[in-house]
Amino acid sequence: MNSFIENMTETSPMTDQVIASDLLIGAKSGIKNYAAALTEATSSEVRNVLCDQLSKAVNLHEQIFNYMKNNGYYNAYDPDQQIQMDIQNADKALSLPKV
Repeated sequence: MNSFIENMTETSPMTDQVIASDLLIGAKSGIKNYAAALTEATSSEVRNVLCDQLSKAVNLHEQIFNYMKNNGYYNAYDPDQQIQMDIQNADKALSLPKV
């Protein structure tokens, strides 16, 4: 499937950075959803399950963040460098051919 997408968009293979970024965004979304569900739960059993899942989602987010930080994909502690990286990624995305 990846080669199909590469041929359609005329891009190089998906990189670890792209995959990790997608995972980080997904983990963050999961955290928000678990937190929202937790505030709506009326059963203590359901709250316990959601709280456990929320904790696991936070731990997963931390692991993904650390992977990205350690590999230079995410510079949370250097905003100027992160902004430059974001600009480069946006320029790259904007230069992709329209499909």
